Amino acid sequence: MKSSRRTFFKQGLAGAMLLGVGACNNGASPGAVTQKATKKTNPFFLGMAGFTFVNFDLETTLKTLKRLDVKYLCIKDFHLPLDSTEEQIKAFHEKCASYGVTGYAVGPIYMRSEADIDHGFEYARKVGVKLIVGVPNYELLPYVDKLVKEYDFKYAIHLHGPDIETYPDATDIWEHTKDLDPRIGMCLDIGHDLRNGCDPVADLQKYHSRVFDVHIKDVTDSTKAGVSIEMGRGKIDIPAFVKALREVNYTGSCSLEYEKDMKDPFIGIAESIGYFKAICDYI
Repeated sequence: MKSSRRTFFKQGLAGAMLLGVGACNNGASPGAVTQKATKKTNPFFLGMAGFTFVNFDLETTLKTLKRLDVKYLCIKDFHLPLDSTEEQIKAFHEKCASYGVTGYAVGPIYMRSEADIDHGFEYARKVGVKLIVGVPNYELLPYVDKLVKEYDFKYAIHLHGPDIETYPDATDIWEHTKDLDPRIGMCLDIGHDLRNGCDPVADLQKYHSRVFDVHIKDVTDSTKAGVSIEMGRGKIDIPAFVKALREVNYTGSCSLEYEKDMKDPFIGIAESIGYFKAICDYI
């Protein structure tokens, strides 16, 4: 059963009361218990999907990540165009570094021809990352397989739920890639997976060997009618998903892709990051 947001915070408050956390009990007697909850250790890291900031420039994006203490960014081409020069790429990395941010992957990049795939792989090589989040046409998967072998990159196919015909969920990606090079897998978008009637927790457990990136978010319903909402307010069991990440020893990024109020997303981004960090630290 889904652990509700309200239950989580009630349990957190109850735990603080039972543990007698010193910061909440300044008037405690000398014999009061002051033990604090222990933070969990997680094999994965927290990042941000560049698409979250489709309406904002790189400076705004990096300032926001710094305030949130998020250190990893999946690079979108509106921040670093596919035809960027070596000088532009160097300047991009320097700007990111000045805010303590590292670009860990590129994409999603839609690839509808072999030329698109060539361009995407060369772009990733020049940017200096080893992970491409891509959306190739089904018939192009053999060519993706060829280039993965040549470049020794991981290629994570982004699923999009019921919104487009190709790659609607994790099972569809698995069925199309299981016989290809093991470096071809998926970007598990847990919101879109749920919106296609699937269970992101179960899918992570089944397909974890091919999960190379995760887009974290929450949605209001497990149908096409579901829309993005602040994490912890929707239908996804985030605590169960975090536990599954630990169980399968997922070591990649969990990157927030926030798609609500995209012209003014900052409060929702902060709430979502704060909620996810709390779950990761103490559940």
